[in-house]
Amino acid sequence: MTNRRFLFLLSSARSGGNTESMARAAAAALPPDATQDWCDLTTAALPAFADLRHGASYGPLSAPMADLAERTMQASDLVFVAPLYWYGLPAPAKLYLDHWSHWMRLPDLGFKSRMAGKRAWLIMAHAGSSEAEIAPAREGLRLAAAYLGIGWGGALLAEANAPGDWQKDPEGQSAAAQFFAA
Repeated sequence: MTNRRFLFLLSSARSGGNTESMARAAAAALPPDATQDWCDLTTAALPAFADLRHGASYGPLSAPMADLAERTMQASDLVFVAPLYWYGLPAPAKLYLDHWSHWMRLPDLGFKSRMAGKRAWLIMAHAGSSEAEIAPAREGLRLAAAYLGIGWGGALLAEANAPGDWQKDPEGQSAAAQFFAA
């Protein structure tokens, strides 16, 4: 069995918040041979995305995008660490996904073929949201992954609003410890 490489994509406006705490608890239960790469999308200086599909062509990737694309393609598992913001993913996570459109259109990169067979996961804290309120974020991510042939690992959800709320949930902590074993 090959060594799994987990890319944790942090996208919360609050560093060290409930969602990140959940992700770190889940990561602590990974096997020792699993590689962990933590990428804070809020500090990655991602440029604005320009949709050039029906006009000018996309140019080659420059840093930091070339590095992020390579880290993405090297991962076996993409873990979106994304609290629920207005019924969707936080802006940095959505911007990262938008850049996939550019990466797919660079033939030398082979992005689409290299993404097939990976697994995507979502770790999300929310503030008392219903299933109907969570579904757009979760399903949007699941569908984006499926478009590229990426399997869906699942979603670890926890109701947690104020800083530290998640640490008060023993069931959530147990679910985090088992999350990647599924």
